[in-house]
Amino acid sequence: MRQPASQPAGPVRAREVGEVVGVDVSVRSKLELLRSKLVGLVDRGRLSRLPDGPTRL
Repeated sequence: MRQPASQPAGPVRAREVGEVVGVDVSVRSKLELLRSKLVGLVDRGRLSRLPDGPTRL
């Protein structure tokens, strides 16, 4: 998951990260699993979350 984190310069959504890393974003449960992993990275300080919701990588 480090590759998508090194490319964007602004906010991204879990769906965008999923498309880059190859997660089937049409399956809601897989997207929710990815979202929870991104939240874990936010909790550990690896990502920062914007007040309006999107995660900034």
